[in-house]
Amino acid sequence: MEASSLPSIEGTQTVNISRVYQAAGQAEASEETITGLDAWRSMSPRQQPTYEDADELAAVLERLRSVPPLIFAGEADKLTERIAAASRGEAFVLAGGDCAESFADADADRIRRRVQTVLQMAAVLTYGGSLPVVKIGRMAGQFAKPRSSDTEVREGVELPSYRGDIVNSYEFTPEARRHDPNRLLEAYNISSSTLNLIRAFTTGGFADLRLVHDWNRGFLGSNPNYHRYEQMAREIDRALKFMAACGADFDSLKSVEFFSAHEALLLEYERALTRIDSRTGDPYDVSGHFLWIGERTRQLDSAHVDFLSRVRNPIGVKLGPNATYDDAMALAEKLDPEAEPGRLTFITRMGAEKIREGLPRLLSQIGDQLPHVTWVCDPMHGNTITSNTGYKTRRFEDVMAEVAGFFDAHYDAGTIPGGLHIELTGDDVTEVLGGASEIDDEGLRRRYETLVDPRLNHDQSLEMAFQVAEYLTKHQQEHG
Repeated sequence: MEASSLPSIEGTQTVNISRVYQAAGQAEASEETITGLDAWRSMSPRQQPTYEDADELAAVLERLRSVPPLIFAGEADKLTERIAAASRGEAFVLAGGDCAESFADADADRIRRRVQTVLQMAAVLTYGGSLPVVKIGRMAGQFAKPRSSDTEVREGVELPSYRGDIVNSYEFTPEARRHDPNRLLEAYNISSSTLNLIRAFTTGGFADLRLVHDWNRGFLGSNPNYHRYEQMAREIDRALKFMAACGADFDSLKSVEFFSAHEALLLEYERALTRIDSRTGDPYDVSGHFLWIGERTRQLDSAHVDFLSRVRNPIGVKLGPNATYDDAMALAEKLDPEAEPGRLTFITRMGAEKIREGLPRLLSQIGDQLPHVTWVCDPMHGNTITSNTGYKTRRFEDVMAEVAGFFDAHYDAGTIPGGLHIELTGDDVTEVLGGASEIDDEGLRRRYETLVDPRLNHDQSLEMAFQVAEYLTKHQQEHG
């Protein structure tokens, strides 16, 4: 995109930069800033679609450059403040949602159940851990997934791999697997409607903590953790009634902050949705509040690292078991050179078998050099296996073993375990083995619905929240 067509973050049309910044009160973006936003193009970006029709792509990107922002700079700044609190142990980050959203599943009921699940987990963590919870949904943008191979072979037929609904379709046909740029616009439109619904849920009274019992409606009463949650909800209810009798004002309970997040994988999409903040002249990627770089694309000289180093959103980087001290320090210097609390989150994803060796070593080497960085645990991606029945799955016990290793490593190092980053759904799926519901190999057949990675179901998500709340409570009791 040419500098002359870069829109203001508050604008909804493509505008000429010289006109925009002549307006009173509009901050200017430097030519260097604008030029830098396209530096990634010369860096051979990985995991990008291959579009056959350049004109078709250009028309889509031109449209995306003129659409209204999905989020606003002030919201992203507020999330940076909230994540900064988590880096100090004054809050806890909970990021949860689909491994890869699908266009077909972006209906009101499924979105509501995902929001409910995150709200319920947050209530458990807040009540059990006595900490405010920063609620982030892997929603309204998590449509793309990196793949280990560009193609897939079935019965001798080779077609492009499924890269998420923002790129192509899951059906195994040449037309469905074509990389279609029009899906970028569809992803934007669905993200917009999803965010509208989330905002309605979280600001319109649905998320009022006084309705904590109602969040269980629609979930199976037979779930093992349902009754445990109901007991906690009754305790919250009694506490709120006591406070009401004392004359407390509960206006602050009527709504909650709920932020959106996704992996910033498709750089054409992210670039087209980058706007200049009229308050500061800084660029923000308005496709989501929080953006992260995956393990496959976090190389220091990569296009993804370069692009996200230039936008002002809070950002995350996935660190796998092979991440080194040099990796962490170089990424921190590149992505957060001013050491701004809340700007950078390291999301560790090492696997249950490796975290108790890899994370303590990394934390020990870093020492007190990165106090401004928030550490979050992704216990999902390092624990993927294939079941005896052929399903891509995870064991709930492995997931929780990595969470336990994450907390222990930080407590032993004297650093702060700042949050969780998990793949979950509010639906009663059977994709992850084990847990209190005891899903076994054969049980995976019942409701295995994911198109990419297995997700915790609602019951398993609650079970995780209760266990994590115990870790937080234990630490507070031992260390004050």
